[in-house]
Amino acid sequence: MAASSRSSAGKVIWILLGTVIVLAALYTAGWFYAASALKDNTLALLGRHKTDGISADCADAEYRGFPFTIGLYCTKVGVDDNRNGLSGSFGALRSSALIVSPRTINWELDGPSEIRTSRGLTITSTWDSLKSQVLTKLGGVEQASLVIRGGKTNIASSADGSAMDLNVGRTEIHMKQDGADLNATVTLQDTDAAVKDMPQFPRSTTSMDVTLTGRAGMIDGSDPKGIALYGTQGDMRELKADLGDGKVFTVSGPFEFDDRGYLSAKFKVKVEQISAWQDSLAQTFPGLASTLKTAGKMLSALGGGKNASLDVVIRRGKVYAGGFIQIGEIPPI
Repeated sequence: MAASSRSSAGKVIWILLGTVIVLAALYTAGWFYAASALKDNTLALLGRHKTDGISADCADAEYRGFPFTIGLYCTKVGVDDNRNGLSGSFGALRSSALIVSPRTINWELDGPSEIRTSRGLTITSTWDSLKSQVLTKLGGVEQASLVIRGGKTNIASSADGSAMDLNVGRTEIHMKQDGADLNATVTLQDTDAAVKDMPQFPRSTTSMDVTLTGRAGMIDGSDPKGIALYGTQGDMRELKADLGDGKVFTVSGPFEFDDRGYLSAKFKVKVEQISAWQDSLAQTFPGLASTLKTAGKMLSALGGGKNASLDVVIRRGKVYAGGFIQIGEIPPI
């Protein structure tokens, strides 16, 4: 009887041990499957891998974090969009997700970065930190947020020799799919901008709330147009520039870019504290003091005081005040 009990106990132990081994094997297989999915989703943020003329390369890809987290690490990241003539290179990438919540991915990207376009535009950037969190769905990305601290960017054009330096204390970008559309908000805090051969602009904080019609796929690289804005329509709910002390400038209204990159729009422009704007810009551009004074008087007349509201129409890059007085021109993107 005792021998029979020992035999039964031994069988139970072996069954339990076998079950543990099977479960461990299944968990390990599931971890590597999830790790592979993480790699695909991470690359999707940079561009749909080798489809639609867009490819992303993750050099020296390595999985880390077993057994409780999943992480993909790359020593260098490269993106090529052959269709739209865009290419980019970045530093090391570190991404991770908890095994119990693989849909939520956190990742960090090191600088420097360089982006080039076929139109001769080169954008180089460095930053103190770049962190992001994304919420994935089957076959793509549903939401994404990005925070950059201490960003420094130089934008140069070989076509006309123009250049611009942009230093931003903190950048926040939030994107979310809304059916076929893409909703995005962008905030640039403590921004210093300097254009080549021009005085430095006053420090500002700028924010934008915009919807791009039919461009939900931009968030995960599934859009056949990639990140290019050619042929895109949208609604600018608010574009706001704040120089402090009540100097606020806002723009809202529908817009579109044609297939050649020219902007057309019907914007409502509002300016608060006109005289303060005039003084601030006159200090930056003393040669335009008289012109700014005249413009300030016109805006005051339109607004009936210290604030003004103006309808601005843009037709293929040509800017018209009130819809018929041309006041400037915007080059194609």
